[in-house]
Amino acid sequence: MRTGKKTIIIFVILLVLIVLVTSVLTVIRYKYSVTTVEVTGNEHYTDQEIIDLVMKGKYGHNSVYLYLKYHNKEVESIPFIQQTDIELVSPTEVKITVYEKAVAGYVEYLGHYLYFDKDGIVVESSNRQMEGIPFVTGLHFDHIVLHEKLPVEDETVFRLILNITQLLTKYSITTDRIYFDSADHITLYFGQVRIYLGTSDHLDEKINKLQYLLPKLEGFSGVLHMENYTGEGGTFTFEKDDE
Repeated sequence: MRTGKKTIIIFVILLVLIVLVTSVLTVIRYKYSVTTVEVTGNEHYTDQEIIDLVMKGKYGHNSVYLYLKYHNKEVESIPFIQQTDIELVSPTEVKITVYEKAVAGYVEYLGHYLYFDKDGIVVESSNRQMEGIPFVTGLHFDHIVLHEKLPVEDETVFRLILNITQLLTKYSITTDRIYFDSADHITLYFGQVRIYLGTSDHLDEKINKLQYLLPKLEGFSGVLHMENYTGEGGTFTFEKDDE
């Protein structure tokens, strides 16, 4: 008889526990469902791409789950992202702060795109071409190692690439490609138009002027010679391609 009572008591306790756990899980599921997400610091990913990468999985939109998953932990490695912080603003609101890797440009090698920083260190390898980052050609190397410097003869080219990138950003210009010849003379590509800048002398003046010239060159094919332009009486000419 006592055994039967114990069984009933244990059954009741288990039933109560099941009801309590189910109630708690239901509350957590609905009360802590994320409805608002703020993403900051991202340039090379859209807000939605960051959300999809961070809040993935069956319970990815539950704030309690996100807290337990990311509290004092790093988000799984995301290409081009140095660090990602997750902050629970409220039970239904999450703030994602993204710290992207500083990328100056990228080169193509053996079918992959290798992205490097201002010092020429390869920070990422990808089969994806990221918008807003210049594609650099004309550099010569026989091997590339991730997290090591690109093995070029003249390492000052990396500072020059960064300078060009910063100037293009300053004047809201997006180039298809930056080309360096054997003497480090610079050519920028914009569709069928090539801008020959020559050396890095008067680079700011050249790119500043370029922002006004590019709209006039739409639809044309040829080379704009700006190697002698200084900003103070210098000249530039446009040489059309042969049809």
